[in-house]
Amino acid sequence: MENEKLTAAFQGLYNTVARLRAPDGCPWDREQSPASLRGDLIEETYECIEAIDEKESGHIREELGDLFLLVTMLSYMHEQENSFSVAEVLEGITEKLIRRHPHVFGEVKVKDSAEVLQNWSRIKVEQEGRKPKDSLLDEVSAGLPPLARAYKLQKKAAKAGFDWPDLAGVIGKLEEEETEVKEAAAAGDAEKIEEELGDLLFSAVNLCRYLKIEPTVALQRTNNKFIKRFKYVEQEMKKAGETMEKGNLAVMDKYWEEAKKL
Repeated sequence: MENEKLTAAFQGLYNTVARLRAPDGCPWDREQSPASLRGDLIEETYECIEAIDEKESGHIREELGDLFLLVTMLSYMHEQENSFSVAEVLEGITEKLIRRHPHVFGEVKVKDSAEVLQNWSRIKVEQEGRKPKDSLLDEVSAGLPPLARAYKLQKKAAKAGFDWPDLAGVIGKLEEEETEVKEAAAAGDAEKIEEELGDLLFSAVNLCRYLKIEPTVALQRTNNKFIKRFKYVEQEMKKAGETMEKGNLAVMDKYWEEAKKL
């Protein structure tokens, strides 16, 4: 019964997308293309992450639904172009999961998750015919946002043994880069400042990786914290009849400290 409900639910989503994309469907949905939905895909992914952080099941369910919609819509667009069907997308990922998990669906034995990942990489080359990369770093997509790409690049390098032996080294590198930013800022060289700030950010991401923290998630959490505190400052400034301007920085800072305590 549950399988029938699941099948009917996805069929309903597919039919709805098809109706929206039909000649007499929604003008906005018909105008969209895979390229135009790239930004929506990124935005909805981050909104889903935010919902997961909030641990509110209703919100998580809603955001996962938005992701299902986008993935189905993107697949259906290619189905309309006769590139591939939505069914082929689902069949393809199912076959891949089974193929890359021989320790679950076959007779292969593994001792830990590290060995699972080793098998995964070997299967991609030996069974799927993927050309081995010239470099480990070539496996990291150039299309990732810079912060996420830095994290992935560092993880790949660390897997090859190119890593700091202890936390002190990682923190020391971060402090070194901070000093170099200060020196570049004092010299007033814009190009050098940009370069050193990039190094500082890269080192901060590396500290996240070393401590097993996802940097994009950590930054998103801080973004949300900043928003809440800033809104509190705006609210209290309005109550006090004060304007949000540089001359009132001391007052704003007082409310900021209150927001931190809250």
